[in-house]
Amino acid sequence: MQSFRTELENPLVQKDIIELDKKIHAFREGSLNEEKFRSLRLARGIYGQRQQGVQMIRIKLPFGKVTRRQLLKIADISDEYSTGNLHLTTRQDIQIHFVSLDRTPELWARLEEDDITIREACGNTVRNVTASATAGIDPDEPFDVSPYAYAVFSYFLRKPFGQELGRKFKIAFSSSEKDTAFSYIHDLGFIPRIQIENGKLTRGFKVMIGGGLGAQPFLAHTAFEFLPDDQIIPFTESVIRVFDRYGERSSRHKARLKYLLNKIGLAELLRLAEEERKALYQQRYPIEHTSSSFKPENNNKVYTTFKVTDAPKFQAWLKTNVFEQKQQGYFGVNIRVLLGNIPSDKARKLADIVTHYAADDIRITVNQGFLLKYVTKEALPSLYQELNAIGLADPGFDSTAYITACPGTDTCNLGISSSTGITKALEQVIRDEFPDLIYNRDIKIKISGCMNSCGQHGLAQIGFHGSSFKAGNQVVPALQLLLGGGTLGKGEGRIGDKIIKIPSKRGPALLRTLLIDFEKNGTSDEIFNSYYDRQGKDYFYQLLKPIADSSSLTPTDFIDWDQDEKFKTEIGVGECAGVMIDLVATLVFEAEEKQAQAAETLGTGLYADSIYFSYASFVSAAKALLLAKDVQCNTQIGIINDFDKHFTTNGLFSFKDSFREQVLKINQEEPGEEFAKRYYTELQSFLEEVKNYRNKLKEEQSTLQTKETGTI
Repeated sequence: MQSFRTELENPLVQKDIIELDKKIHAFREGSLNEEKFRSLRLARGIYGQRQQGVQMIRIKLPFGKVTRRQLLKIADISDEYSTGNLHLTTRQDIQIHFVSLDRTPELWARLEEDDITIREACGNTVRNVTASATAGIDPDEPFDVSPYAYAVFSYFLRKPFGQELGRKFKIAFSSSEKDTAFSYIHDLGFIPRIQIENGKLTRGFKVMIGGGLGAQPFLAHTAFEFLPDDQIIPFTESVIRVFDRYGERSSRHKARLKYLLNKIGLAELLRLAEEERKALYQQRYPIEHTSSSFKPENNNKVYTTFKVTDAPKFQAWLKTNVFEQKQQGYFGVNIRVLLGNIPSDKARKLADIVTHYAADDIRITVNQGFLLKYVTKEALPSLYQELNAIGLADPGFDSTAYITACPGTDTCNLGISSSTGITKALEQVIRDEFPDLIYNRDIKIKISGCMNSCGQHGLAQIGFHGSSFKAGNQVVPALQLLLGGGTLGKGEGRIGDKIIKIPSKRGPALLRTLLIDFEKNGTSDEIFNSYYDRQGKDYFYQLLKPIADSSSLTPTDFIDWDQDEKFKTEIGVGECAGVMIDLVATLVFEAEEKQAQAAETLGTGLYADSIYFSYASFVSAAKALLLAKDVQCNTQIGIINDFDKHFTTNGLFSFKDSFREQVLKINQEEPGEEFAKRYYTELQSFLEEVKNYRNKLKEEQSTLQTKETGTI
């Protein structure tokens, strides 16, 4: 494998990419532990696939914004390094699959030429910051949240306290009280608000905290009804620091912020966050209000008038995919993308269309589509014709007919049964039998390949996740049905109830039964969830029970969608949360690595970063010694307390007060130069003691072995 080098304007990015290249070399040569390498590559957007030997690359696009040039670059990258397909995700990222690990540094460097990153797109990090795609043009918004979403994305990128969290940390900004970015299922969710203070208009946010989906969904709590906008970054940093120190690290299934909040309560979590305030580099963080939206350069362009040949489809498209912006005379145009998959050649054609008809500000939507902005009324017929020519003018955006689905068993290790095949089958049922549902925005259908909710099935009025069940000595691919989920607005939502599990191949029959029943028995003005509440969970269980009857299985029920052979479960180890490294030698090396980072950032004047690297080094070294004593470590605060218990009280290590007092100076003193230098000096002394202690243990073990074997 040849070494890779790159020349980029940003030295931090260049260093990052070269470091990845070195770590790949070390991993290939066997000098870097596989689990440690996994943690490192995940934090750089490189995710293992179901297929061995290839990787999925997740491209991190803050609030889903991508320019025409960036879209062209990603299309080129997909052709050169992947399969020529771009996958749009529910978190407004773009993923490409089947990439060789050895080529990832080169791929990353190519992306960075157009200011595109993969850093912290996966792993136990602060993930992509999402936002309502309509931010900046939403008629209901009090102000544009795009600058805030971008500021949060930029501020937390590469921050030392966000690199190795107990689990991933997700942040979302909704553009209005309608909460179209689903604040209620995020670790932190922000909804814009304004209020008048002393006769002056003040911007702020309602703040939701501790939400999450997955196998155990939690609805977020309200942290603040109104938090001034210059406090959102300090508050977010405080919460992440608390999560890093107090969050679970042993059991990854209990390691999200929602579990910490559930354990200690909202009041205590907010108290701990306030306790961190002194450690912050900035107590206020004003954010420039300049909108990320801008008008196209072709405002005065004259478009050819012509009669659209398929007028009914055009009218349906206008009604379902087009809306008037808050900017008078301009329209937003939504684009349906089946399964979020768009071939690179089609992506290039779309980029060319944007040049002629819209602002250079494409947004990826949370339901895996695109939004074009600043289209004039005169341009709509021509734009429709151009989109229709490349298969991107299907009406029914954000309707029942537009189903959200993760890739599932196509590429994901955790996928249980197909989510993509069943999605195509269900969309066909709607298209052929219920065509008017392209106008229905009340009923959403979402599908995940497993219970982990990448397809956000728990948020849907009708949701499915992949599953399986035994029938004799065979396994049947299955779907777990959930009903009654949805967004209520203002930070509130509903999680769907589990109703029944059916063979996957019977999904179309189930959907048909549900829709016919609602048409027949619902009142004219009744929304689906009201009908669900009125009828009750058992009503739907009894209605669908015949479809779930396993005594009537046919041979096709044992074959999953888009497959030819009988189904068998092939669930691998998921990488969404990374893996904890519990080897003593690895942890000591990690402590030394963080010490070096503390020294480097201290030398460059990044005092707050240096302090946190020193803190992390203290914790890694302490954990190494605790594990050597077979003391299990669940949280950083537990490590700090246990070190005093097992090493300080018995005199093995000595401190002025205690290890806890020394380490937790991090949130008791301001992060200036004097404290950063003193804290680093204290770390050096501690690591020297750790080294001496380990050498002493090795000598004692060597002496004992010599006596036992009788050798001299």
